[in-house]
Amino acid sequence: GDRGDSVRRMDDDDKFIRELVCELCRQFFVAGWVTGTGGSISIRSKLNGNIYMTPSGVQKERIQPADLFIVGMEGQVIKPPLNEILPGCPPPKLSDCAPLFLHAFRQRNAGAVLHSHAICCNLVTSLFEGESEFKISHQEMIKGIDGHGYFDQLVIPIIENTAWEHELADSLGETIAKYPLSCAVLVRRHGMYVWGKTWEQAKRHGECLHYLFEVAIQMKKLGMDFNSPPAPLSRKRSRSASFRHLLLDIEGTTSPIEFVKDVLFPYAARHARSFL
Repeated sequence: GDRGDSVRRMDDDDKFIRELVCELCRQFFVAGWVTGTGGSISIRSKLNGNIYMTPSGVQKERIQPADLFIVGMEGQVIKPPLNEILPGCPPPKLSDCAPLFLHAFRQRNAGAVLHSHAICCNLVTSLFEGESEFKISHQEMIKGIDGHGYFDQLVIPIIENTAWEHELADSLGETIAKYPLSCAVLVRRHGMYVWGKTWEQAKRHGECLHYLFEVAIQMKKLGMDFNSPPAPLSRKRSRSASFRHLLLDIEGTTSPIEFVKDVLFPYAARHARSFL
């Protein structure tokens, strides 16, 4: 009956999200976002609103579907990991990112929130030492951020790091409220929290922002301004437009050497500057 169909849908949804989180963990590990047990992923079910979160302090590339926590919107653990705890081993611990994730889920109605420890997320905050915002404009990948275009200046707020992850929660919550157009918050010399309405959008936002951070870092190395538009093309007339033919001559072949010395050389000297 209807109840049986509903249970099957819930079971299918549970299986899909668990496997998806593990797949994304492996992808993000290869990308350098979640190495050294750092970083985390959380995805909210569209059916019941429950949030699937990775545990703390585990190798993200080896995580299994049964390792995940299921958490409610108030932060309560609805279902702990399903794996049996081996004798002498500590029980799994919910991600320290949980209170930070919840701010994005509550304030932005996010469908997924990601936490990256990628090197570029760390380094790019040092380009803005003493400032509270990362800014970049005139880059194609800005269009991958919801509500932004090529000519817009993308602004991502930066908050200061703390000794413990959970201590960032209040600062991150206040910053999310202060920047309603932002889909991410950078943590100085630490990483980034990024979200989206769906897991697909959160993943796209994360990929585009990592790309833009890399662009900013490389342009800075080259002495380029990553907030200025490209320089306009020169409007100087093409040199070839002032004549139709060019005759080259070996001295003495078509005219006396005196003509070259007395006429052509002075002519070239008078007009060299305007030609160049």
